[in-house]
Amino acid sequence: MITPNPDSPLPSGEGLRFAVVASRYNETYVEGLLGAALITLRGAGAPEPEVWRVPGAWEIPVVAAVLARRERGRPDAILCFGVIWQGETLHAQHIGDAVSDALMRLSVETGVPVIHQVLTVSSEAQATARCLDPATNRGVEGARTAVEMARLLREG
Repeated sequence: MITPNPDSPLPSGEGLRFAVVASRYNETYVEGLLGAALITLRGAGAPEPEVWRVPGAWEIPVVAAVLARRERGRPDAILCFGVIWQGETLHAQHIGDAVSDALMRLSVETGVPVIHQVLTVSSEAQATARCLDPATNRGVEGARTAVEMARLLREG
């Protein structure tokens, strides 16, 4: 994924269509990602994205696939937000790997940028830094990447 420079000007999101798929699991942290992304998209002049809520990270790729394959109303980019806690077993790693693989394949197969902000964290400090701290919120990074990629593909 492109990691935009947060100090660089944000390309215009005007005329672009965005969708968000956000997990309800670990809601406090996912809401932090979503809120930061919405503020960033508004700052780029983008219209309000459609927001789809799913139970957990595992369900994100199927909804993203439906959105990316739409004939009418297909988004220019899809932002995916979720938080997976690494525990004592490999379950979180398996979920994270499967979701990552599915989202990348979907993006390549459809040509719709699928912005992956399904985070695997191992501590509350990591989750707070990446999801709730305005200076390091990955929702901002995801929205900036979505605008940049959508604009690049629209104009390229």
